[in-house]
Amino acid sequence: MSQENHRWAIILGASSGFGEATALELSRNGYDICGVHLDRRASLPHVEEIVVEIRKNGRKAFFVNGNAADEEKRKEVIKGLKAEDPDAHVAVLMHSLAFGTLKKLVAENAEDQITASQMNMTLDVMAHSLVYWVQDLLRAGLLVKGSRIFAMTSSGSLVVAPTYGAVSAAKAALESHVRQLTLELADRGITINAIRAGVTETPSSMKIPSYEAMKQVALSRNPTGRITTTQDVARAIVVLSQPDAYWINGNVINVDGGEMIVGTR
Repeated sequence: MSQENHRWAIILGASSGFGEATALELSRNGYDICGVHLDRRASLPHVEEIVVEIRKNGRKAFFVNGNAADEEKRKEVIKGLKAEDPDAHVAVLMHSLAFGTLKKLVAENAEDQITASQMNMTLDVMAHSLVYWVQDLLRAGLLVKGSRIFAMTSSGSLVVAPTYGAVSAAKAALESHVRQLTLELADRGITINAIRAGVTETPSSMKIPSYEAMKQVALSRNPTGRITTTQDVARAIVVLSQPDAYWINGNVINVDGGEMIVGTR
């Protein structure tokens, strides 16, 4: 059978936001989907809806509920994918994990400021886990020449906001990992880019205390007159996953309709 019949996308953070939209869009464009997500029982019915939609698109769906930053869960997913499709190769790996601590670095009361364990957890989940997934997928022979890796970053890597310090550090570290992996994966024919979306309404972004203010600023700046949607980002990733995009490598790519380049209007 053609290798096209075993073309998988692994989506880390597949049950909502950017991950959900990209999983669905890639499935419409011929990719089988391996989704890793962390959901409580109440939100699992929505995950099943995503799985059903992927299968309606004629693609396979292999979803695992668990912490994508956990070493044992990572190994379980890789083993499960190889069992699901022994000829699988990972054409797309998307890192879209948004699980971190939103606390000030310094506060009047010690209980209101971030702890070492919270800081370490935020960076491990939102940045360092990308490296560990790449390591294990390479070792398993699932990342191959032509594979594309995308890591979701944000303007938080460049600017500050109240309670966003640990996440800002994680996004900066994530972009650094993307640069280093670009160097180390280039001779394998594997590309990696960070995607910097504009302000987007997702379950994660809406947990940021200053989200509404961020949204209003984005609306005032974006020349389109609207904020970014998860579908905007998903479609961009589909385009960047095409074979002819092989020379786009090691970048932080704005997918924001021009939001970043315009001052307040």
